[in-house]
Amino acid sequence: MYVVIRHLVSKRYTHLLLALLCFSLTACAGAGAGSSNTAATLTPALSLSPIATSSSSASPDVCPGALQHMLNCQTPHSMRLAYGMEALIERGFTGKGQTVVDIVSYGSPTLQQDMDVFDKQFDLPAITVQTIAPLGVAKPDPNNKDINGWAEETTLDVELIHAMAPGAAIVVLTSPVDETEGSIGMPEFLKLEQYAVEHKLGQIFSQSYVASETTLADAQGQQLVQTYTAFYKQLAEQKTWTVLTGSGDHGATDYVDLAATRLSPTPIVNFPADVPWVTAVGGTALMDVSTHLTETAWGNAGGASGGGFSKFFSEPDYQKTLPGNVQAQMNGQRGIPDIAANADPSTAMAIYFNGVWQQIGGTSAATPTWAAIIAVANQMAGHPLGFINPGLYKIATSDKVTTDFRDITSGDNSYNQDGLKVKGYQAVPGWDAVTGIGAPLGEKLLPDLIAAQAS
Repeated sequence: MYVVIRHLVSKRYTHLLLALLCFSLTACAGAGAGSSNTAATLTPALSLSPIATSSSSASPDVCPGALQHMLNCQTPHSMRLAYGMEALIERGFTGKGQTVVDIVSYGSPTLQQDMDVFDKQFDLPAITVQTIAPLGVAKPDPNNKDINGWAEETTLDVELIHAMAPGAAIVVLTSPVDETEGSIGMPEFLKLEQYAVEHKLGQIFSQSYVASETTLADAQGQQLVQTYTAFYKQLAEQKTWTVLTGSGDHGATDYVDLAATRLSPTPIVNFPADVPWVTAVGGTALMDVSTHLTETAWGNAGGASGGGFSKFFSEPDYQKTLPGNVQAQMNGQRGIPDIAANADPSTAMAIYFNGVWQQIGGTSAATPTWAAIIAVANQMAGHPLGFINPGLYKIATSDKVTTDFRDITSGDNSYNQDGLKVKGYQAVPGWDAVTGIGAPLGEKLLPDLIAAQAS
């Protein structure tokens, strides 16, 4: 179990939920998360200290130290097995020759050291992560808790990408300013993406930042949305980049003010997940992998998969092929997410950050998971798949969907905390506004996605 405490870092990157095992499990109790960047941490009966790692204690199938007692703590190996990637990796499809570009604020000063420990623990090949700051570096500020939060986010992204695609290269592009809500920090992120494209740094964007549509409804926000959308459309038409972004962590709601203090009492969705040229990634809870795998929609006191229907964008052609019951829900508007993966912090993969093993969740964990899977797909295809949504929805409306995706049919993303109740959406057979088409079964999905993209 884990408890949730407010973590005063950036309230807008899709959001960080962190679970640390307490040494006395009876001391742990759940509580609600109130911000999109919250930390779920177990209250220890004894002081927590960094868990030492040595080659003699390394095991690719067991979470380190005290985390081994967490029933649903995942390892890189268990994640790859759950999503049908292990057999591909054993055949040499590791993402070799591909590069995932991770977009973040600030980055992490301990990233390489953390990666070295992580790789040694789980018998992963060593990797040197390239961090580039084309817009400059923020001045060190020990009082800026946003910097620490983004450091956690960066580490989460990179370790998940490397776990799922151990042969892929990773480039981290950092912004010197914090992205929060509305258009704040968003122009800088767009400059980073433009820099990556201009310098041909990779083929896949993994990005876990969001701003609610409500906070982008003014003239300045709409101009930003139009600029981003034109950029993403250009990438889709060039068929060179796949853009993956998290759908959010407040379920069917999110913030309506720039200070990120008030959640909407009615359903809303987030940008840029709502952009039709982007692949939006929702969240699940992945349980009991070692015995009997169960995967449900992520929605509990620790957060919920963002999802719903856009007020900014009409329904794209690729979604118009979905059945009539879905069309009635969409009512001509873009629905998100498109796909999903593990996001619940209580079922998360073990992450090593700044001397401590921990579990971190959110759709900011589901997104790099999918980014790595697409890196493997690109290697298999021998070329970048680019904009994958048309291929995904071709599979979704074919008989291959039952072998290519794990259909998530239980759970919902309603929000019910702190006196606010926002009715969300139910996970049902087929596409839904919580987990999209579902979670990947890579060994079957990737060859079919490659074929669908080519047709």
